[in-house]
Amino acid sequence: MAMMSHLRAILQASPCKTLEKVPDSEVHACKALQPLHLHLKSRNQVLHPLWEKVDLAPAGEHQSPINIRWRDSLRSWLTAAHHLFCLHVWNNGYSFLVEFEDSADKSVIEGGPLEHNYRLKQFHFHWGAIDAWGSEHTVDSKCYPAELHLVHWNAVKFENFEDAALEENGLAVIGVFLKLGKHHQELQKLVNILPSIKHKDTLAEFGSFDPSCLMPTCPDYWTYSGSLTTPPLSESVTWIIKKQPVEVDHDQLEQFRTLLFTSEGEKEKRMVDNFRPLQPLMNRTVRSSFRHDYVLNIQAKPKLPTSQVTP
Repeated sequence: MAMMSHLRAILQASPCKTLEKVPDSEVHACKALQPLHLHLKSRNQVLHPLWEKVDLAPAGEHQSPINIRWRDSLRSWLTAAHHLFCLHVWNNGYSFLVEFEDSADKSVIEGGPLEHNYRLKQFHFHWGAIDAWGSEHTVDSKCYPAELHLVHWNAVKFENFEDAALEENGLAVIGVFLKLGKHHQELQKLVNILPSIKHKDTLAEFGSFDPSCLMPTCPDYWTYSGSLTTPPLSESVTWIIKKQPVEVDHDQLEQFRTLLFTSEGEKEKRMVDNFRPLQPLMNRTVRSSFRHDYVLNIQAKPKLPTSQVTP
């Protein structure tokens, strides 16, 4: 029972130490025009205190997140259905979660790499102190400013979310990258709630919200077998990472960064860089739902027009 209580929010963790505010000079120095390898290097240097504890490093070979190499993925398919209402949104001290009533199949995903229907339990985000990094997964070493996780559990094999979170094939998590772009009108409804959950352990009613509005229009995705990215790091997750990112504007991401790791009355610690370091792929295979024409095109040698061909 203690373990089940502990897993009510699979993301719950103590920030442990103060995360220093990034100076303005560093913000201007880390623009999106930097080479991708510099972004990844900077991302790896910004380590949340949670991951400085060596005792949290598991011995498993299916840990998450990972860097997805486009050319190494294979093909698969997935379908989804969304018909639901949410319970509340709350700050758990590591991210903010939007939780849903999950006693029935009101919002499920199926097909592709999944053998059963998986019910939506909650969704949450991971983000950086600046826009140069923040996503947990990367694609060919490219970082995104933030990443959305929609957490589903296998209600066919397990009686509850807590049990499913500890076992193989217990969870399916859809990951969606967020990139800078136009204002996201539907996300703004959630952003407007954030001031009311600024501190750790604060909760607010949210009413009706359909998370499918946060999904990209393109159905393409990568999938692999992995783990939770927060303690207890159980290797129970089938990851489904959407290829197409969703656009949000800078001000909306800045609102994420106004949240705090700390409770009211404690010294304030900004909720930023709440992502886990990348883990080795080991002997796993990453599959995809799409062909790799992009990779083939960039590898093919360009043909010169006939008029430019020399004898």
